[in-house]
Amino acid sequence: MYYISKYTSPFGEITYASDGEYIIGLWFDGQKYFGSTVKNKIYIRQECAILNQAKDWLNGYFNNKKPKADELPLLLTGSSFQNKIWNAIKEIPYGKTISYKELAENCNITVFSQAVGQAVGRNPISIIIPCHRIIGTDGSLKGYAAGITIKQRLLQFEGRIK
Repeated sequence: MYYISKYTSPFGEITYASDGEYIIGLWFDGQKYFGSTVKNKIYIRQECAILNQAKDWLNGYFNNKKPKADELPLLLTGSSFQNKIWNAIKEIPYGKTISYKELAENCNITVFSQAVGQAVGRNPISIIIPCHRIIGTDGSLKGYAAGITIKQRLLQFEGRIK
């Protein structure tokens, strides 16, 4: 059984999903690839213990408690390359940013390619796996599946940019 719930954040509605044991998705409503991990699955709009943990995590995040990704059981269902990228992103501390190039280097990817950016963009568990903390080498804000405005607001919220 798959479970799905809604969360009202300061930056818009968030939908998050669980398989009953793990968080499998978290998206801003209308985000690119919205619901990608629950497509073609039967789910119910009902709370479960894991979704309650995710709600507590989100409450902590939006109350500046700086929770970490490893505080929740996450199930990453991408390719081995995507999982490598997503696991590296989980290590970026609250309020810090790194470039796509640094991310590639941290993953021992010697030739930076669009594949790194595509993996970042397909992150199924936004905010918890903080892909909003990935920026251009020149410090500019580059793509975000929920939109640059939300990326900017998240980084402002974390005190990274003004």
